[in-house]
Amino acid sequence: MTTLVLIPGLVSDRIVWEPLAETAADMFPVHHADVSTQASITEMAQSVLAAVDGPIIAVGHSMGGRVAMEMARIEPDRVKGLVLANTGHHPKREGEEAKRQAMVDLGNESMEKLADQWLPGMLDPARVSDEALVAELKKMVLRAGPAVHERQIRALVGRPDANAYLKDITCPVLLVTARQDVWSPISQHEEIAAAVADPELVTIENAGHFAPVEWPAETTAAIMEWLTRRFGDDNG
Repeated sequence: MTTLVLIPGLVSDRIVWEPLAETAADMFPVHHADVSTQASITEMAQSVLAAVDGPIIAVGHSMGGRVAMEMARIEPDRVKGLVLANTGHHPKREGEEAKRQAMVDLGNESMEKLADQWLPGMLDPARVSDEALVAELKKMVLRAGPAVHERQIRALVGRPDANAYLKDITCPVLLVTARQDVWSPISQHEEIAAAVADPELVTIENAGHFAPVEWPAETTAAIMEWLTRRFGDDNG
């Protein structure tokens, strides 16, 4: 059977994809990927591929989407589908390294300060005052800690240029974007859709960069509709 591999993003863990995991478990074996120990996006992809046997549908959020695309590059015959949520494909941008280093320095000083500065921009502005949501995400960031944060930032700075191989990704791809995601805007996902062979795009309304956590039911429903339509017969 095809395994649904769930990949979190920067300083994130399984809570991002837990609602999808619970719903999809009736259709697929589910594997929560650990991308907290590797030094590069490519090493993350290789590690996740090695952890699971057989065909895979890779579901990645943010940095996890980059890992998922790299998995499809490395083993295209095994990766049968991609779900790319709130992610990007560009190589390192001018001035990015200095900005990332400032966040590393802040995280090494205090992950509490990092979370307080970083999280508001990751959410729909209307949800920044949602104390329960912010508290859940802050706990997640604190669980990651400064060493994981720095290692993942270094991996992102040295990320592969997915533009170089998007045209070679022929499996079905679902792009999940969010209306208020300023970090990974809709236009970025439209660029990925234009490059791959078999794309679909869905937009989660009233959500920011953490759409799977901001609106878990809506995000899960959108992904499950696609999975059922495109892969239901394969794993049924």
